[in-house]
Amino acid sequence: MNERFTPGPRAQAIKKWRARLRARRRPRLKGISFNRVLPNLLTLIGLCCGLIAIRFAMEGRFAAAAAAIVVAGVIDGLDGRLARLLNGTSRFGAEFDSLSDFLCFGVAPGLVLYIWTLESWRGFGYAPSLLFAVCCALRLARFNSALDAGPLPAYRQHFFTGVPAPAGALLGLFPLFAALSAAEWGIVWLASALAWPGFSAVVLVGVGGLMVSQLPTWAFKNFRVPEAMLLPLLIGVGLYVAFLVSEPWAAMALGGLVYVGTLPLSLRSYRRLKAEAEAIAEPVVQPPAAQSIHG
Repeated sequence: MNERFTPGPRAQAIKKWRARLRARRRPRLKGISFNRVLPNLLTLIGLCCGLIAIRFAMEGRFAAAAAAIVVAGVIDGLDGRLARLLNGTSRFGAEFDSLSDFLCFGVAPGLVLYIWTLESWRGFGYAPSLLFAVCCALRLARFNSALDAGPLPAYRQHFFTGVPAPAGALLGLFPLFAALSAAEWGIVWLASALAWPGFSAVVLVGVGGLMVSQLPTWAFKNFRVPEAMLLPLLIGVGLYVAFLVSEPWAAMALGGLVYVGTLPLSLRSYRRLKAEAEAIAEPVVQPPAAQSIHG
């Protein structure tokens, strides 16, 4: 005798309760992963630092303005590496980073120096700041166009073409860094000499030319340190960090001078690697065999 089983009241209640729980489950949210958003958030913070630097300069707080640009440079060095680490690189992020770099390292340093010292020269003082911003824009545009140019030779992947925008901003602010350091040390005549508009104009024009030049500069991405130089390098970095904490403006000015000193070394290294690559790629031509005198 086949009778259909009918669940009891308790089993029916449990079944209804489970059905209600399943109905209350939320569907998974669809959207962009936070790993892809985090590098863009850092870029946004760097952009805000550039805008804050301009505001500080307008208020006459030039030390704070210089510090804001330095913070923007540190953030610019982190967001790209973080994007590659989290696999969050995108075309939007690259374009956003370039726009942020133009404001933070092209517009902001020029305006800070103009308000600090070049304003006394009026239109002649504004020209170096304008030229510096234009050179920064051209340098970034060339860098973006090179992204679609295809793979580069192996030896060129270790070098930038021209001075990068963050390094150019720090070099352009060298007169302000040195003048702030001299003022803290009580060397009034040196601080006044460094604040001369002509010195800032020459620095801005020279650094702008370096940014748009064809000079190969070390990228420091895959930089290899010989084992014999590892310990001296660590000691030197530790001493520089201690100097940076105790005398930040003097340390920033010294860092700019050291970077300028590496430019001839990077050019020599580039030429050596290029010659080695061309020698490897060049086919070896065997000399013709000697002919017999008997024909």
